[in-house]
Amino acid sequence: MSVSNPPQENAASSSWIANQPYILLSITAMCWAGNAIVGKIAAGHIPPVTLSFLRWFVAFLLVLPFAWKHLVRDWGAIRGKLGIMIILSVTGISAFNTMQYWALEHTEALNTLLLQPTGPLFVAIWSLVLLGVRLTLAQAFGILLSMCGVLTILLHGDFSALENIQFKRGDIIFLIAMFVFGLYSVLTLKRPAIHGLSFVAFTFGAGAAALVPLFVWELVSRPAMELSRANILSLFYVAVFPSTLAYLCFNRGVQLIGANRAAPFFHLVPVFGAVMAFVFLGERPHLFDLVGFALVLTGVFVASRKP
Repeated sequence: MSVSNPPQENAASSSWIANQPYILLSITAMCWAGNAIVGKIAAGHIPPVTLSFLRWFVAFLLVLPFAWKHLVRDWGAIRGKLGIMIILSVTGISAFNTMQYWALEHTEALNTLLLQPTGPLFVAIWSLVLLGVRLTLAQAFGILLSMCGVLTILLHGDFSALENIQFKRGDIIFLIAMFVFGLYSVLTLKRPAIHGLSFVAFTFGAGAAALVPLFVWELVSRPAMELSRANILSLFYVAVFPSTLAYLCFNRGVQLIGANRAAPFFHLVPVFGAVMAFVFLGERPHLFDLVGFALVLTGVFVASRKP
C-alpha cells in the first residue's frame, strides 16, 4: 500500500507556479481588474488615504506571520539596499495606490481603464532612462496591438466615441500614478536578492508607515470612514487580492522576464474587468468584445515573448 505525501506535492506545485511568469502576471491582472471598480464604489465612503493606508496595513499584518523568518534571514541584504527598498515602498505602495484612489474621486472608472494602456509606455521610458534597455520592435508592436484591443472593448468597437470622452482632473492624477508605478516596475529589478515574502512584507509595512502623516491629516480634515459592512468588505478585497496576492505575483513575474515584457499584461486588466461583467453582471459578450480580446491576447503574446 502506497502512502501519499501531500506536503511534498504542494511544495512542488508552489515551486512550479513560482516559475510561470505568464500565469503569475495574468493572476495579477485578474486581481487588479476589480480594484478600479471597488475603488470607485468606495469613493465618497472611504477617504483615499484612509483606504490606501488600511489596505497596506492590513496586507502587512496578513503576510507578516509567513514572512517573519525570511525577514530575519534577509535583514542584512535589506539593510544593504535600504535606500532602494524605501523608494520602492513609497512609489509602488504609498504613492501609486493613494493617487489611484484620489483620482477615482474625481473621474470615472472607465477613464482610468482607458488610461491603463499608458502603463507599458511609462515602463519603457523608465527602462530606457534607468537601465538603458530599449523596446524591441516586437514589444512595441505587441503593446500597440493590445492597446487597440483594450480600446475596442472599452469603446464598444466605436473609436469615434473617443471624441465624447471628457477627461478630468482625476485623469491627470491617474496618469501621474501610472508614471510612478512605471518607476516602481523597473526599480524592482534592482531590489536585493531576498525572498518574495521578505520583499512584500517590508514594502507593505514601510509603504503603510509612510502614509501615517497623511492618514492623520485626513482624519482631522475629512469625515472618518464608517464601519459599515460594505466598507469592511471593500477593505478586505483590496488588502487580500490587489495587494497581497497581486504584488507577490507581479514582483515575481517582473523578476523572471523583466519589466518591458511584463508591462503589456497591464492591458489584461480591462479585459478581465469585461469578463467579470459577463460572469457577475449577466452582460452578454458582443463581437467587438471578442475582437478586442483577440487583439489584446495576441499583443500580450507578441510583446512578452523572449527575444
